[in-house]
Amino acid sequence: MATPLYNNKERNRVTFVLLIILGGFILYSVRGIFGAILGTIVMYTIFRPMFLYLIDKWKLKKNLAAIFIILFSFLVIILPTLGVGSMVISKIAEIQENPEWIQQVIKKVNDFAGDKLHQPDLIENVLKNILSSAGNIFTSLLSGAANLVLSISVMYFLLYFVLVDYKQFEAGLFRFAPFRQENALRFGRELRNITYSNVLGQGLIAAIQGSLVTLGYWYFNFSDPIFWGVISAILSFIPVVGAPMIFVPASIWVIIEGDNFNGVGMLLFGLIFISNIDNVLRLIIAKRVGNIHPIITIIGVIIGIPFFGLMGLVYGPLLLSYFLITVRIYETNKLAEKRLERLRRENISFTQKDEDLDPHL
Repeated sequence: MATPLYNNKERNRVTFVLLIILGGFILYSVRGIFGAILGTIVMYTIFRPMFLYLIDKWKLKKNLAAIFIILFSFLVIILPTLGVGSMVISKIAEIQENPEWIQQVIKKVNDFAGDKLHQPDLIENVLKNILSSAGNIFTSLLSGAANLVLSISVMYFLLYFVLVDYKQFEAGLFRFAPFRQENALRFGRELRNITYSNVLGQGLIAAIQGSLVTLGYWYFNFSDPIFWGVISAILSFIPVVGAPMIFVPASIWVIIEGDNFNGVGMLLFGLIFISNIDNVLRLIIAKRVGNIHPIITIIGVIIGIPFFGLMGLVYGPLLLSYFLITVRIYETNKLAEKRLERLRRENISFTQKDEDLDPHL
């Protein structure tokens, strides 16, 4: 029999290297559907209680309960999202067909700033930068629209099998998680709370702020109240500055056109009610659901939009929050490891002292 080329230790090392190479190749291959994978985790976290209720209380078979969850979520989440995307695309196409409107806006703001502030060039440059930035953001959002249908299809395909085999799925997570059982459970609880806070909590804030912007636009005779209410709801996922990005410029524009009553009225309504509703609800959600600092949300949105498109408003903060949870658990593991090492050294030290005192040991 030929002599083996590797011993057991060397085989383990070679196998580990192969695992890293193959794992890296797989991660690189699925980079295009990473949003769908993250969406599957989010959807599973949100709808898991409903799924368990359907199979435990209603006695539905797991495949039927999974189909019900998919249809329900599609009606509640996906269709409105597609509708919002369609509205945004239509408005952008309308603006592109009427470039004179942008030039008119720049001219009026320039005239107003020149008469009132004596700095026409500054205001014009700022406005051009704002419009350019907005164009880049919308371009980034639209660039991901082509992959949205594919991502949704992959997400629901994965979600169906994850729900049907939820016991095996969760057992596999516990088996391969690089944490002790108590830390794995803690990670699961915090992941659930963070998901609820970002998706459900921020969704509630978005719905309320969007409704208030629509109401204000309608009462103060602003154009397209429903459209701008929807856009405000989307931007409400950005704390503090989300909705004001819509009603503040619009109010200033109405004032520039000479309608001081409606412009000032909308501005005061937005700053007093809409912005404060945002702050109050975020405080309540932070205390009751998940403690997420607004800075995390803002940085998450900046990270998420270029990578996930429109869904980056949700996925970006989630991904950053998951990363921070993992860091905290890693720190906990390191502290526990140091504590055990210290106790082990102290135990050895005490044993050696006992041996020195008693020569019969």
